[in-house]
Amino acid sequence: MDAVDIRFMDFKEMVENLLIKDGSSMIPETIDRLFADIANINRESMAEMQDSQIEEMAVNLWNWAIIKKGALGLSEEQSAKLRHVACKLMCMCEGSAASEEAIQRQILLNMKTGKGWVDGGNAVIADEFFQAAMAGLEKLYVKLMQSCSTEVHVTMQKTATESDLFRVLSYQAESAVAQQDFQRASTCVLRCKDMLIRLPKMSGYLHILCYSFGIETYKQNKYEESSFWLRQSYDTGKMDKLSVPQEMLGKVLRLLATAYMDWDGKEYYKALSAVNLANKEHLTPGGLSLKMKILLKYETAKEEFLGAIMEILHRDMSLDFCLSIAKLLMYHERESLGSYFLKIICEHFKSSENIGKALLFHVEMLLQRKEELLATEKIEEIIIGHQTGRQLTTELVGCLHNILWKKAAQSFQVEDYADALHWYCCSLRFYACDQTFLDFARLQRNMAACYLHLGQFDKAKEAVTEAERRDPTNIFTKFYVFRIAILEGNSDRALQAIAPSENLLRAEEQEENDVVTNRSLVSMFFSLAAQCALQNEQQIVAEKALEYLAQYSEDGQQVIIALKCLLRLVLPKVSHMPESENKKKQMDRLLTCLNTALPKLAQYFDGEVSTSGSRTNEAHWFRKTAWNLAVQCNKDPVTMREFFIISYKLSQFCPSDQAVLIAQKTCLLVASAVDLEKGRKASTISEQTMLLNRALDQIHKCRDIWNLLKETGDFSSDPCETLLLLYEFEVKAKMNDPLLDSFLESVWELPHLESKTLETIASLAMEMPAHYPSIALKALKKALFLHKKKESVDVLRYSKCMHSLINLFVPDGVPNEELCPLEEIWGCCEDALSLISHTEGYPEMEILWLMIKSWNIGIFMYSSNKYTSSEKWCGLALRFLDHLGSLKRSYETQIHVLYSELLETLNNKKGPTC
Repeated sequence: MDAVDIRFMDFKEMVENLLIKDGSSMIPETIDRLFADIANINRESMAEMQDSQIEEMAVNLWNWAIIKKGALGLSEEQSAKLRHVACKLMCMCEGSAASEEAIQRQILLNMKTGKGWVDGGNAVIADEFFQAAMAGLEKLYVKLMQSCSTEVHVTMQKTATESDLFRVLSYQAESAVAQQDFQRASTCVLRCKDMLIRLPKMSGYLHILCYSFGIETYKQNKYEESSFWLRQSYDTGKMDKLSVPQEMLGKVLRLLATAYMDWDGKEYYKALSAVNLANKEHLTPGGLSLKMKILLKYETAKEEFLGAIMEILHRDMSLDFCLSIAKLLMYHERESLGSYFLKIICEHFKSSENIGKALLFHVEMLLQRKEELLATEKIEEIIIGHQTGRQLTTELVGCLHNILWKKAAQSFQVEDYADALHWYCCSLRFYACDQTFLDFARLQRNMAACYLHLGQFDKAKEAVTEAERRDPTNIFTKFYVFRIAILEGNSDRALQAIAPSENLLRAEEQEENDVVTNRSLVSMFFSLAAQCALQNEQQIVAEKALEYLAQYSEDGQQVIIALKCLLRLVLPKVSHMPESENKKKQMDRLLTCLNTALPKLAQYFDGEVSTSGSRTNEAHWFRKTAWNLAVQCNKDPVTMREFFIISYKLSQFCPSDQAVLIAQKTCLLVASAVDLEKGRKASTISEQTMLLNRALDQIHKCRDIWNLLKETGDFSSDPCETLLLLYEFEVKAKMNDPLLDSFLESVWELPHLESKTLETIASLAMEMPAHYPSIALKALKKALFLHKKKESVDVLRYSKCMHSLINLFVPDGVPNEELCPLEEIWGCCEDALSLISHTEGYPEMEILWLMIKSWNIGIFMYSSNKYTSSEKWCGLALRFLDHLGSLKRSYETQIHVLYSELLETLNNKKGPTC
């Protein structure tokens, strides 16, 4: 049924629909509507219904609330609301002429409805129903008096009415307590108490009710009110000792004594009287203990304490209880009384098998009071007793060791190592007569620590040897073995002690809580080992300990510190090493350190650049260290690249100022250059592809950085732009990128493209596996054009460029007229010859090469029967010959003879000319 139906349904329909629902989600809403509407319902508004129908509706609703409370899990409030509605409906049916039975029914319904509201937490509404019940009782009483014919009948009716009155008053008291109205609550309860003469069977009920009030108000620190309720509880409980056991009366009195004690210092005698009465009613250890607490709270004479102590002994309380009282006395600074009671306890229970508890407690108390000589004597007594038959249990043996170790630890903390050793020796003496002690290895380690501080190295070594024999895998044992080895200068033994092993790192296999603890222990172990080694100038051992610490610690800050220390130790050695296999190993080691630092710094910054000065300084330090190591690897480009890449990654945690951007640019440029060089030498296509792709990714990152860097200043002299262009061209050319031409379109349009860059593009275009002769030709032509534009031509570079261009036109070998554009070649040769004629310094070997190339073309033309062209090209060769220097004499005679023979042959030939 939805909310719209409910909204327009009249009251009767809502009740009827509720009664047939079973688990509907609309039940809470329906109950709330009924509760809200009942205030507006009266008998006149339901005039069409008979009283019997309304009564039936009320009874059904009441019964439904009772049945469904458990079945549907109705709350106390929801149940109270339904009773509220049912009760109101029932009361509508009975006017002033209601019968005795009807009035009694109304009284019962009002009482139970009011009680329901008290239980539901709304005492204000409850009072309304209790008042209606009281009014009904008065009305019923009058009616009964009028109808009774005999005195016996009157008495019976009065008794029945008083029973209901008692119940209503008790409910009103509950409501008043809930509303913190002590005056009204106490008035109701006192009226109930007066009625107990006629209703003795209600004593137990009132006793429990008052006790519950006492507990509730005690929890609220209302000690005066609590004491009132507890007194009433005790008084009413005494009236019915058959149903109220003495145990309960004692419980009430003990709480009453506690309330007096917490209430006011002036209530000392009331508290003491109450607890004495409680112990008389029902003696318990708690009652005797409470009495002692009351005595301790006030300035009680020693005699009273002694009396209380003797009472405890006479009551045959257990040893544990007696010891708890002794501890209580000690805790409240009554040491003399506590010590005296302890002596009595030891004497009283001397034949008990548990006397060891008292003896140990006595030792502990003597140590707390700094009566160490007496404590030592008592320990000696315990040891002798243990050896002669009065043995302590295994548990007590452990307790004794704990007491001694606690005292030793206190002395150790204040650097009184001799005293600490004394107490450890006491523990060792007890071990001699009971070798079941499981922590013997730990005892030996603690003694070794004391010996070391006292400078007794030989004894410390003996203790460590014994500890290692008993517990060799223990991490603390390993540390002391390590420490002894360091002091002896035995670095091999020290390294063996700190080497990670399955036992040392067993934290991985333990439960989660233990994992944290053991991993912390492992980190602490390596940290202390490194410190110890450094203090004793064992640098190799310290380095290894720091490596282990960085490897196994989960504390990022600790790892960073360890790596910085390690790097500072290793860097000076590496920088002075000659190139060797050992230096390569050390460089790899340092690279591992930096790669370990990277994720730890990433955890620091969590993917963002930090504004924290200390964290940024850490990143800068590691970045610069990686950079400096990269510079030292100039003879090992692969390792150099790794250091530059790690430097780049570390720099990403630093603010992007100009210096950092320059460093990032350089790192990526060098890394790209190395990858390209390795790609040229790659043995497989897949390896080459991987290297080229990696280089391309670095080039793109570098270009982004370069664009940012240009915004920070003038970098016109920086070759970065050109290098990026060349690197990217090489990658695209060698990977046969289909977009290569598109890429070059933007390159050709660059305003400041240099001839050297164009020459490099030409070279790369023809470097295997790339083969783009058209690109190479275009680049070389542009380069030659730029050379000729200059006021002062760089003859050497021009000659090389010209050589490359002509060699592209006419590759070495026999020329092919179809493939060689002879007119363009002729033009290039004429340009070269012109420059040679007007400029000094043209390389002689290049002139010779041009001469030979021209002569070979001429001979090719002759063989093709193109005699005129042959004469032309051979004549060009003679023109180049004229510009030779020292080599001219070697070729002059031979060339002229050949040329003369060629001319003679040409004159004799009659054929087509070219």
